[in-house]
This record gives sequence, C-alpha cells and structure tokens, in this order.
Amino acid sequence: MMPEPNIAILEDSPELREELLFFLQAQGFKAWATGSAESFWKQLHKSAADIVIVDIGLPGEDGFSVVRFLKRLRGDYGLIVVTARGAAQERQRGLALGADLYLVKPVNFADLQENIEALWRRICIGRDTSPDLTAVQSVNTSNWRLTPMGLYDPAGKCLPLTPREHRLMEILYQRRNEVCSKALLHELVFGTSESSDTHRIDVIISRLRSKARKLEIPLDIRSIFGRGVAFLDKPPETRSAPRLTGFQSP
Repeated sequence: MMPEPNIAILEDSPELREELLFFLQAQGFKAWATGSAESFWKQLHKSAADIVIVDIGLPGEDGFSVVRFLKRLRGDYGLIVVTARGAAQERQRGLALGADLYLVKPVNFADLQENIEALWRRICIGRDTSPDLTAVQSVNTSNWRLTPMGLYDPAGKCLPLTPREHRLMEILYQRRNEVCSKALLHELVFGTSESSDTHRIDVIISRLRSKARKLEIPLDIRSIFGRGVAFLDKPPETRSAPRLTGFQSP
C-alpha cells in the first residue's frame, strides 16, 4: 500500500492558502503551507515534501524560479502550478521548466485531489518502488542542502552565496564527490561568450573557502592538480578519492 505524499503549498493568497491546506489535510494528506518563496525554502529545510503546489505570482522570487530550482535540486518532486496566469506562453514556460501540471485558477478542489493522486502514482512507479514510508519521506540524500537562500551544512548553518557563487555551487552540488574540470565550470558559470580564464573559478572558490572558514562551516572543495575541482559532502571517515566522470576536459 502506498503511503500518502507530503504536500507543500506555496500560495501568497492567505484565504486560498488556508482553504487548500484545510482541504488537503481533511482528505488525509500530510500538508504544510507558506506564502513566499523565502519562507518556503526555509521550511523545506525542516519539512518533507513529495509534491509541491506552486503559485506563479509570488512576492519576491516568483513561482517559475521555484519550479526550476526544485527540478534541478531533486528531479522526482511532483510539481503542480496553480495560477491565475493562463496564457499559452506562460503555460509552456511552466511545463518546460519541469512542472508536471499547469492548472489555471479557479481550481476545483476535487479535481485537484484527483490530479495529486494520479501524479503520486506516477512518481511512485517512476521510483520503481512499492515505496516504504522512510524512502518516500527522504528529501535529500546529501549531508548538505543547496537552496536559493544559500548552502546549508549538515549542522544547519547557512553559507550565503552571491549569484556567481551560487551557480558554481549548483554545478558542484549536482555532481558532488566527482571531479569537474575548471574549463567546463568556467563555461557553465560565465557562458561561452566570455574568454575562458579558469583563474576566475579559482577566485570564486577561494572566496567561498574564506567565507566558510569565518562562519566555521566545513566546506570541502578540493582542487585536484591537472584534473579539476570536487565538492566532497561525505564525512571524512567515509570518503574515498573523488571519482572522475565525463564532466572533465579532454
């Protein structure tokens, strides 16, 4: 028997947020709700979520950005956009960024429940499981957590990041414990239009290490001579040498 999913609601309208939360909890779902992307990222650090219901028109960071980042952070989140924006271009954008469903307000709650249940079945099948509760509630297998707010260490301390630092850490985080070439890191961080000066990657890494030391955050970014850079997120006693992957220069 499949467990019920954990559902997060990101909706800036207090009335609709409360109505959705009340309805889903009344149907037996485990659910929580926030009104902004900033509060959502903070809560996600503490609470499990399998399916996220996202409004697009949010204060500050918009829902498109949230969908994009959640899809990169962990690809098996179920993502349902519920928004007043019904233009075809915006619908296409939401689905292209990774949303599983794009629903236009007003949404019938009974229909929303059917969509949630169907999406959850697809997620469980995609995980190739008859899932147990422990596996479903696991939000992230990493000891670290990267959010738009910054990089959180295993103890919960946050390392704030500039946009360039965040982009670099996003790449290293996605390929943690692997060696990434500086040439390709430069291309992904700065773009192909800029001249390739891998020293700029060294500068960012040096700045990250310095900030981490000041905050007493055990950030372990290794520079491996002749090969590239690796972000190690395993406890020292369990580490082996970072493995080489196709993400290195020829």
